[in-house]
Amino acid sequence: MTVKTFRAMLVEEIEGAKFVRKITHRSLDDLPEGEVLVRVHYSSLNYKDGLSATGHRGVTKNYPHTPGIDAAGVVEDSLGHAFNPGDEVIVTSYDLGMNTPGGFGQYIRVPAAWVVPLPDNLSLKESMAYGSAGLTAGFCLLKLQDRGITPDLGEILVTGATGGVGSFALAMLAQSGYQVVAVTGKMNEKQFLIDLGATEVISRSEATDTTGKPLLKGRWAGVVDSVGGEILSTAIRSTKLHGAVTCCGNVASPDLHINVYPFILRGISLVGIDSQSCPMSIRQRTWKKIATEWKLPDLSRQTSLCSLEELDREIDRILAGKQKGRVIVDLDR
Repeated sequence: MTVKTFRAMLVEEIEGAKFVRKITHRSLDDLPEGEVLVRVHYSSLNYKDGLSATGHRGVTKNYPHTPGIDAAGVVEDSLGHAFNPGDEVIVTSYDLGMNTPGGFGQYIRVPAAWVVPLPDNLSLKESMAYGSAGLTAGFCLLKLQDRGITPDLGEILVTGATGGVGSFALAMLAQSGYQVVAVTGKMNEKQFLIDLGATEVISRSEATDTTGKPLLKGRWAGVVDSVGGEILSTAIRSTKLHGAVTCCGNVASPDLHINVYPFILRGISLVGIDSQSCPMSIRQRTWKKIATEWKLPDLSRQTSLCSLEELDREIDRILAGKQKGRVIVDLDR
């Protein structure tokens, strides 16, 4: 019996603790056990994928390995009754692409509990334009709304605004009627951010206060932060009475130097966003909103497309901090 093979990126460790990436053929027998076999048509590139692709043991423990924490495709085989062959599905986060072979291969095999049915009004390609980054942005917006942060309460600050999470948070907030102030270290991309819906674009230095003051003048009704560090500390101290700050990243720093005054004097909420193991009920609720009221009219403004063979250079770009928006990986090209 011939075993089906498929194309995949494989990251291998070679002598001297060096890691190399190549496009090769893998077998379905190389995949782990799981209830659902998915033929992947699209994936997307995230910073975590870049780390996995360079041998970062904090992300991936064992090599050789196929990264890709996002995947969208069609069920080819399924144990149980949760899914049927031909179903279009999305798989993001959990252990996909970390220690389980991920979306940078044409097939994945995963537990049924990781799989989300593709919502109506959303294509497989569109779902990967959002991917984990867009889904995380959606989690942030959902949490702000759940805490009563409505457009009439004032401005929303979005940090890391040219990145995947930041750009989608900015665009979805603007589409929902919020006034959004974008923070970026790439002021040459100001027009890009304005086109996405920012009412104002400020630099990192403008968004960072190092005076050590326990409270700053309240400006923000809410915050979507994906960078951490001093910018997050400044944002918390600048948030208005009963505002909410969502925290979903640490690209600047994992440290947070803050006191209790914003919380006990202004009643501010600091809301952590865990996109990796977020409950399925919240995932499905967020994907449904992404496919309806939060769906963006022109995803091409913040996405680009690459093939599996072109992915290597895109990994180098995201690790160098040069990626703008999102890169969709077309596994059929």
